[in-house]
Amino acid sequence: MKIAFVASEAVPFAKTGGLGDVAGSLPKALEKLGCEVKLFVPKYLQINETKNNLHYNWDIGKIPISIAGQVRSVHLQQAVLPDSNVQVYFLDCPHYYHRDHFYTNHPDEDERFILLCKGVIESLQRLKWIPNVIHCNDWQTGLLPIYIKDNYSWDKIFNHTATLFTIHNIGYQGRFSADALLKAGIRDDYFLDNGPVEIDKTFCFMKAGISFSDIINTVSKTYAQEILSPEYGAGMNLVLNSRKEDLYGIINGVDYDLWNPEIDAFIPFRYSMHHLGGKLENKKFLLEHVKLPFNEKLPVIGIISRMVAQKGFDIFADAIDELIKLSAQWVILGSGEDKYETLFHTLAQGFPERVFAYTGYNNELSHLIEAASDMLLMPSHYEPCGLSQIYSLKYGTVPIVRKTGGLADTVQDWNEYLRSDKETGTGFSFEDYSGFSLFTAVKRAIAAFNDKETWKKIQINGMGKSYSWESSAKEYIKLYEMAIAKRA
Repeated sequence: MKIAFVASEAVPFAKTGGLGDVAGSLPKALEKLGCEVKLFVPKYLQINETKNNLHYNWDIGKIPISIAGQVRSVHLQQAVLPDSNVQVYFLDCPHYYHRDHFYTNHPDEDERFILLCKGVIESLQRLKWIPNVIHCNDWQTGLLPIYIKDNYSWDKIFNHTATLFTIHNIGYQGRFSADALLKAGIRDDYFLDNGPVEIDKTFCFMKAGISFSDIINTVSKTYAQEILSPEYGAGMNLVLNSRKEDLYGIINGVDYDLWNPEIDAFIPFRYSMHHLGGKLENKKFLLEHVKLPFNEKLPVIGIISRMVAQKGFDIFADAIDELIKLSAQWVILGSGEDKYETLFHTLAQGFPERVFAYTGYNNELSHLIEAASDMLLMPSHYEPCGLSQIYSLKYGTVPIVRKTGGLADTVQDWNEYLRSDKETGTGFSFEDYSGFSLFTAVKRAIAAFNDKETWKKIQINGMGKSYSWESSAKEYIKLYEMAIAKRA
C-alpha cells in the first residue's frame, strides 16, 4: 500500500505539539508493516539543511503554483526520516515559509497552506508516484480532499486515490474570509450557507477536509464521540454528525525507543517494572537538581504542559488554596498564558520547599520529571489524545487526569477498577470539571501513595500497558483499506 502522509510539522524537523510527534512516528511504523510511505511537509526557515541532510531534488526542479493570482515557485528538498527508509519531501517556498514561526497570524496564512495542498499534488504528479491514500492531518491539509476530487479530477491518475483526514484538535480549524475561496481556486457554490466549506460566513479548511475526505478519524475513541456534541465540537459538530458513520478514533502511539525508563538517555538512573529502585534515585536527583528537600514520605506531583485553560489550569487555580495544603511537593514545567505562569512562580516563591516551576521548553527536564515524579497531573478541559499520561504509565508515574478524550481511553481509575478478583486501575480520574473534583482526585492519589503495597500495584499495572505505534499503525491500515473501498 502506498501512503502519502501530509502534515504541517514532523519530528525531528519541526514541532509545536502532538501533531509533530505523530507525523514523525506513524510513517515509520507504517513502513515496518510493509507500506511504502512518503512524508510531505513545508520547508520552514528553522529546518537546518545541513544538520538534517536535506538535498535538492534535481529531477523535478521548479514547480509553479498559482495562488491568489500569483505564480509562486516551489522546489522540493529531500531527506530520509531517521531510523527508517521513509522519504521526506520538503516544499521549499521562501516567500511563504521563511517566517519567525511555523504558524502565524499574517494576512497570507491561508495562502501558506493552500500552497502546501497544491504543492503536494503537483509534486506527486512530477514524481510519478500515485498513492493509494493521501493521509491529511489537521486544517492545514484540509483542501487536499477537495483538490483530489474536484480541481485535479482532470488528472485520471488520482481516480483511485483515497483520502483520510485526521483531526488532532477540533479547536484549530483554519477559518478565513471569503476571498480565500478565490485564492484557493475553489468553486463559489461550495460557499453557499451551510455549504461544504462554509461556516459562520468563513471559508473553513477543516470543514472542507471533513466534507470531502473518504474517511475521518481523530486521536482517541472518546474524543471521536465528544466532538459530535456542541460542548466539544467547537461549531463543527453538525458537519461531523452528518458524517459520523465515517468517523473513527485511534489513540496515538508512543515511541518507546525515546520514552522508556530502561533505556532513556536523559535520566541518570535506569529502571524497569521489575527493578523500581532507580525511580527513587531519580527522585532524589530531581529534587536536588531543583533545590527541593527530599522526603521519601512526600509524593512529588509533576506537571508538564502548556499553561492554558484548555489544559485545566483554570480549575487548578480555583483549587490551589486546598491543593497547596496537601502533603506533597510540586515540580512544574511549561509555558503559556501569563496568568498561569505567574501563578506557578508565585507558588514557588511562597513555598520554596514545596514547589519548583520552570517556564519554557526543556526536553531533558521533561524526561527527568516523568522518571522522578510519583504522580503526573493532567486536569484538561478536553484532550484529544495526550501523550504525557502515556509516558507516565511506562515510567511508573501514576497519572491523575480528567476523564476526557484520550485521557479517558488510556487511564483507568484505581477505585473504579478496584475489584477483589481483578485490580486493574492505572491512575486516578475525575469527571466533573471543577476545582473540587480535581482536589478530590489528588487527595485520593496521595492516600493511595501512603499505602506502599497498593501504590506499587498501581505502578506495575501502568508500566505493563503498551501504546506502541505498531498497534496504532495496524488500525490506520484498516482505515486506509476502508477509504480505498469507499473511493472505489
